[in-house]
Amino acid sequence: MGLLTNIALAFIPLFVAVDAIGIAPIFVSLTVHLEQKDKNKIILQSMLTAICLAIGFIFLGKAVFKLMGITIGDFMVAGGSILFCIAIIDILSQTKQRHIPADELGAVPLGTPLIVGPAVLTTSMLIVSQYGLGATIISVIVNILLAGLILKLSSFLIKAMGESGSKALSKIMSLLLASIAVMLIRKGVSQLIGQM
Repeated sequence: MGLLTNIALAFIPLFVAVDAIGIAPIFVSLTVHLEQKDKNKIILQSMLTAICLAIGFIFLGKAVFKLMGITIGDFMVAGGSILFCIAIIDILSQTKQRHIPADELGAVPLGTPLIVGPAVLTTSMLIVSQYGLGATIISVIVNILLAGLILKLSSFLIKAMGESGSKALSKIMSLLLASIAVMLIRKGVSQLIGQM
């Protein structure tokens, strides 16, 4: 198979794992009261974080996890716990004031574990052996850039819905975020139990 074919084949599972369309409403919820320039900074930070983490993990993941005794299950439980805490704060708070400063939102939770989380890291490790290092790295970068573009376009959603609609969406998305967190924790715990 040629490089382009390998890139296309690697792109599809990574696109599903990144789930940029699913992240967009959560991004809207997290940034509903920020200016566009701040949102752009957060998007850029999230893409840089995601690219660095994903590529670093492709090269070093197995070795670091083995060295430190960390499993993918551990990673899922940790990532899910962070997301769950953020979701609960959002659901219970009356205002959109957050304990996460805007300049940190891009790294956590957007860059990781939302854009590049356990699903992307696991998928990346699996497809390197199938489609090669080059095709995997290109597919990861293209998927992350595509996620950034989708996040950038998500601001149109706020304009279309208005302030009250945005607040309602925010609470719904916080509940969805909590559900995603529970799913990650459940899958992580299942993996950990399977390893006993």
